[in-house]
Amino acid sequence: MSTKVRLEFHTISARMRALQLPEVDVVVGIARGGIVPACMLAHQLGVPLALLHLNYRDDQNQPQRPQPQLLGPIPFDPTGKRVLLVDDVSVTGATLGVARGYLRGATLTTLTLKGRADLVLFPEIQACVDWPWRVG
Repeated sequence: MSTKVRLEFHTISARMRALQLPEVDVVVGIARGGIVPACMLAHQLGVPLALLHLNYRDDQNQPQRPQPQLLGPIPFDPTGKRVLLVDDVSVTGATLGVARGYLRGATLTTLTLKGRADLVLFPEIQACVDWPWRVG
């Protein structure tokens, strides 16, 4: 088994502060993985936070459905809003793609901590990450 890269809050926060972020009306975190980074970014930007409860993987990071599934209502009307859509990791882009569909009418910028998105905080990291907010 490969060793995970450990990232600390201060390292993640410093990368967020250094990034040129677009002007947005709301930060939307994809629950669960995107909750903490979305909270951090909404605080930094001084805008509201909304959560989009999409689920694809289980606690062992294995797909548990054919595609990401919406598990709760969309928390706001996205029409005309500038949205920063945040998740921790995007490997295939499937979850971000499904989220885009639910946020039609918004101007979207995607951000992940690692993987593929419009903005990626740690593009140099290819290994699995031990996030500071994960327990167990």
